[in-house]
Amino acid sequence: MELLKNGLCAPQGFLAQGVCAEIKKKDKKDVAVIFAAKRCRAAGMFTTNKVRASCITYNQSVLADGYARAIVANSGNANACTGPQGEADTRLMAETVARVLHIDDADVIVASTGVIGVPMPMDRVCAGIKQACRTLSVGGSHCAAEAIMTTDTVPKEIAVQVDVDGHPVRIGAIAKGSGMIHPNMATMLSFITTDVNISQECLRQALRESVDVSYNMVSVDGDTSTNDMVVILSSGLAGNPEIKDVTSAGYQSFREALDYVNIELAKKIARDGEGATRLIAVEVVNARSQDAARRIARAITTSNLTKAAVFGEDANWGRVICAAGYSGGDFDPDKVDIYLGEVQVAENGMGLVFDEDRARQELQQETVRIRLNLKDGSAAATAWGCDLTHDYVTINASYRT
Repeated sequence: MELLKNGLCAPQGFLAQGVCAEIKKKDKKDVAVIFAAKRCRAAGMFTTNKVRASCITYNQSVLADGYARAIVANSGNANACTGPQGEADTRLMAETVARVLHIDDADVIVASTGVIGVPMPMDRVCAGIKQACRTLSVGGSHCAAEAIMTTDTVPKEIAVQVDVDGHPVRIGAIAKGSGMIHPNMATMLSFITTDVNISQECLRQALRESVDVSYNMVSVDGDTSTNDMVVILSSGLAGNPEIKDVTSAGYQSFREALDYVNIELAKKIARDGEGATRLIAVEVVNARSQDAARRIARAITTSNLTKAAVFGEDANWGRVICAAGYSGGDFDPDKVDIYLGEVQVAENGMGLVFDEDRARQELQQETVRIRLNLKDGSAAATAWGCDLTHDYVTINASYRT
């Protein structure tokens, strides 16, 4: 697998752009458009929150036939809890893209992120959409990544190339997410492009499986947003034989690359958690089942006590096993070994005498690694989170202003 530049536009057949429409701030890009040269096979996954922005329901309707051609996204305003007017504004965003690009508005995905419950400034939004559509380019991925940011401190994008049945296949993606991040997806958006030739059924399954091991294994603060979504567009221009079988070598090659892209973006989201200073990676090994491993890993990354201990460089492994205990994952506490990096701090569920200075050094790393060996089976899972800092409270105490 080879890392590429140009993000979303690395795969054949895609253009992108991000512009400043002054939705919330005058000096920030806040409208992005992604456009495909042809109608693409498409799939999406959406927030599990019962309170949903109108764009979520709208997009599910768009993707009902398994096709789309463009994505329009704005930051600064979630267009959630805005009633019938919000629904009309979602449709107008799609219609504006369709008019400028001369496509069917039923092929336009719409995404919004930002403050909940505030009407959209549609004059500025539509002006921004028109500007983005008219300036689409193969170099526009980075600007699009900037335009979907809210409290993110850095844009998040990636592109790779992988061999699929003897043909070079490319995958590009951008994402945003910093707060309101929690399984099952979070306020996160991820847009993925690829030129792989793949059936609708295989594309949908690949996305679902990949989200399970990436975005659904990230937690920043335990909140799941009203607007979360992951959408993938496949132009099919790579020229590989169509992938029709999830057991085929071609499917496995594509899935591995898609997992890599999504896991890297998931880790970037966790590391960029609001106010975070460290990425936390929790690995659970030798679990009784995949479900148990995932539940335990995610509970530890979500534990505010564990997150605060990492920030304070306190090797308080009791908080780790406590979170495992309430996770709902099935395991025997009397078998658990716990490691902070290379330092073992517990064995068979009991504390060890360990070098506090070495443990503190492990907690000072850019990525803090916590590993639990359950010694109870063969399943494993990894989840990602971040430390909990004073700045998280500061950021969210004044989010609306």
